Amino acid sequence: MVEFKLKDPLLDQLFEAVLLLENVDECYRFFEDICTVAELKAMAQRLEVAKMLQAEKTYGEIAERTGASTATISRVKRCLNYGADGYKLVLERLKSETAADRRQQLCSRDLSSSLGTRKKT
Repeated sequence: MVEFKLKDPLLDQLFEAVLLLENVDECYRFFEDICTVAELKAMAQRLEVAKMLQAEKTYGEIAERTGASTATISRVKRCLNYGADGYKLVLERLKSETAADRRQQLCSRDLSSSLGTRKKT
């Protein structure tokens, strides 16, 4: 079991509140109230940096695409290698969800195609 360095009741409450959000629109509403634009952009940037590091992109490619400094890229890389595996957990789930979404779209398209090609009797 991972021991969390930041564990405290206020953070527990915050994370429980986040878990209550049901969709992206609700996330926008909550995070726009609780974070500054700069804080949100920084978190989004770090997630993209982690994604690109996992894809073995170079620091130069990452900096150019995201605008992240090499210090930020290094911090994210350190977390990927030695952190609590939070980035890995989320990126794997995002990848799985994206794959599941693609499968769902393909199934829907295939179903629509097969229904559209049936002869009417």
